[in-house]
Amino acid sequence: MSSNADELQGVDLFWSFRSPYSYLAVPGAQRLETDFRVRVVFRPVLPLAVREPGFFSPDNLKRARYIALDWLRRAEMLGMPHAWPKPDPIVQDLTTYQIAAEQPHIHRLTRLGVEAQRRGRGLAFAREVSALIFGGTRGWNEGTHLADATARAGLDLKSMEAAIADPASHQAEIEASQAALAASGHWGVPTFVFKGEPFFGEDRIDTLRWRLARAGLAREGVATGAEDHV
Repeated sequence: MSSNADELQGVDLFWSFRSPYSYLAVPGAQRLETDFRVRVVFRPVLPLAVREPGFFSPDNLKRARYIALDWLRRAEMLGMPHAWPKPDPIVQDLTTYQIAAEQPHIHRLTRLGVEAQRRGRGLAFAREVSALIFGGTRGWNEGTHLADATARAGLDLKSMEAAIADPASHQAEIEASQAALAASGHWGVPTFVFKGEPFFGEDRIDTLRWRLARAGLAREGVATGAEDHV
């Protein structure tokens, strides 16, 4: 039986397959498990544009324009491949910001993310699939791209697709994660939550590292300064 010192603390990660910042956050999230006695619980949610269709609108173009500018320079700073997805994981008119009734990608991706976490490979799946979507692969949904990315994460896409064929339990888990995100005091992704305290954004991983270090969770010999999150 493990001693208290060896037990892993949980850090929830609320994450979306349409969020470029979620993509950028995965390497830092994985390093949390390497550098601290924590287990990151991958909790995929639907994008804010789907959960709250009025959040992005023609009346507030500044929000979308800033994100379009900022995520690209952040990706460049982190040395990560970057291009806006083709196709977009959600179907949305970027002139009116209206969300289409039919969404062929995002519900499938999010349910697959839930299944990946159930199989113990949530972060690995998030890393490979988000790199496929945001890393410059055109037609990421075509051919064997998604199956190959899933295999790189140590999973089998065909088996996972069979598991989500009846999506009720996966959808219930997504809705529970969305409720938990709201209860944490935030709405956006990526949001990490440690002991009820939210840390929103890829650029707050350094603050979370500081908090984990103050909680005495750093592994021996691990530096915990802000520079270590990049």
